[in-house]
Amino acid sequence: MPDHGNPPAHDAVLLLAYGGPARFADVRPFLDNVLRGKPVPRERYEEVVRHYEDVGGSSPLTRLTFQQAEALQALLKVEGPDRPVYVGMRHWDPFIEATLRRMAGEGRRRAVGVILAAHPSEASRDSYLEAVAGAQRAIGASAPAVDHVEAWFDHPLFIEANAARVAAAYETIPEARRRAAALVFTAHSIPIPMAQRSSYPEHLARTATLVAGQLGIASWTMAWQSRSGGPRDPWLEPDISDALRDLRGRGVADVVVAPIGFVSDHVEVLYDLDIAARKTAETIGLGFHRAGTAGDHPAFIRMLAAVVRDRMGRR
Repeated sequence: MPDHGNPPAHDAVLLLAYGGPARFADVRPFLDNVLRGKPVPRERYEEVVRHYEDVGGSSPLTRLTFQQAEALQALLKVEGPDRPVYVGMRHWDPFIEATLRRMAGEGRRRAVGVILAAHPSEASRDSYLEAVAGAQRAIGASAPAVDHVEAWFDHPLFIEANAARVAAAYETIPEARRRAAALVFTAHSIPIPMAQRSSYPEHLARTATLVAGQLGIASWTMAWQSRSGGPRDPWLEPDISDALRDLRGRGVADVVVAPIGFVSDHVEVLYDLDIAARKTAETIGLGFHRAGTAGDHPAFIRMLAAVVRDRMGRR
């Protein structure tokens, strides 16, 4: 029967992530792509290259995103609706445009898009919407339509996954010190004007409140990491290292750091937290315990399936 102008049913899922180099030879080309047109000092560029060297010469982000895609596709196959799950990256292979071309070649006409960033801002949501739209324009009429899911920073299953990761980190602290350990949530800092144009800090505070509440933790700290702007530009603070120093100055002996602003490990978690922040903690005599990201936690994969089904239901 003709559809009388109704849009085609969703026949695919598209996970959207930042991308990252899978080998050291790709680090500079990757950074060139990320920083194209941005006035980044050469010393900062070389500093980031060294960060990649320090974490093993690559980023696990693409591999981890494909693991999420495979887990989601397997769950949808069992629980429905059975749909293929594709991965598109903003800044490295497989680029969003290449993925959309592949989808078109395989007969896909309309996908549910999931941006793998829980807390919307210009950098973490709008730029992905623009990248998808630009790829669709480049492809033309055969490009699949993409309907994006709404923000899920307070979804119960996202909260469950992060709470489980935090609880596991607390278990690594000797029992005698565990109850006194401080909890610090982190996310990528952004310029204050950008934060003021969105609800990014408020959404992160909501996630933190819900995660801590599920664990029965009444007090926690929000800190920021990975700022990359000029030193005179105002960005969200306090920086994670400053927050650690403040806690130590108040007599805290152990800290659990939970990167709720990220859903997978990559250089900004593996270096900025596991190396740089950990070094700060060791220097000041503070026990450092880093919680995992949501990653492929079963609750997070169930959440991805839930938001996909919800968007399909609003076709």
